[in-house]
Amino acid sequence: MARYLLTRLLSLGLSLVAASLVIFAVIEVIPGDPASYMLGLNATPEAVAALRDELGLDGSLLSRYLGWVAGMVQGDFGQSYTYRVPVAELIGDRVVVSLPLALLALALSTAIAFPVGIVAAARRGRAADYAVMGATQLGIAVPNFWFAMLLVLVFAVRLHWFSAGGFPGWEAGVLAGLKALTLPAVALALPQASILARVMRSSLIETLGQDYIRTARAKGLSRRLATRRHALRNAMIPVLTIIGLQFSFLLAGAIIIENVFFLPGLGRLIFQAITQRDLVVVESVVMLLVFAVIVVNFAVDLAYAAVDPRLRRGGRR
Repeated sequence: MARYLLTRLLSLGLSLVAASLVIFAVIEVIPGDPASYMLGLNATPEAVAALRDELGLDGSLLSRYLGWVAGMVQGDFGQSYTYRVPVAELIGDRVVVSLPLALLALALSTAIAFPVGIVAAARRGRAADYAVMGATQLGIAVPNFWFAMLLVLVFAVRLHWFSAGGFPGWEAGVLAGLKALTLPAVALALPQASILARVMRSSLIETLGQDYIRTARAKGLSRRLATRRHALRNAMIPVLTIIGLQFSFLLAGAIIIENVFFLPGLGRLIFQAITQRDLVVVESVVMLLVFAVIVVNFAVDLAYAAVDPRLRRGGRR
């Protein structure tokens, strides 16, 4: 297990280094000068030069890259060009919205997908299975932003159960914050639950067809007990993969939903920073999201080892 863990940690470190190089390189090849963009068309060359010096844009690529990485390691993400505040402060203000939203959406999708996928697999070829497959296909096909607007129309405009958008802040109370995130979380959870339910069904059907399941049934174990005791655990490997990918998507890819509901999250921050060419914010936030994705994948790898002992034995070999 120790060797498996060290291997995963080495892979995590190399992935972070490679990601930082790619992000920095992509940001550097974007055409246009941030200083000229910020000052406008009528800016004098002297003013542009002074701003470039203030922003540290005149240094070599290597020195700027090393300074950026060293600052992030120390928790210093630099200063925002546009807002004139530390980027870490902007991230801190936005992550308290995006992270709970992603966790709530993931919890909803998992709570829906697991029982639905199990029921569909247990009743393969029956009416319940066809109903589940049809519903999940519809859930995948419906765009989440359209579904989000439909939720606003029904539950905010017509029924007045929720607000149409905005976030009151956690200082207004946990219940108020969760209430503001409920509709966005449901809009994000629908397609994710549909995908996860289909993966759960397929994986469980494949596992139920294995020899050891048939042996357990031949020894007198009921289908329900065989599914619960033996099949579910072995069917979790692809499901864990999808859950890890979904959390990464929900954390980093909720830009449209955050804009529909006017949520001050990380996705909206990246969108605003790109439009304003605030490259320090773009680099730092994207790197932070990549770090979150890699850490989640690392946690999924550890979950693999916990679910399947063969991986731990393979690591020791």
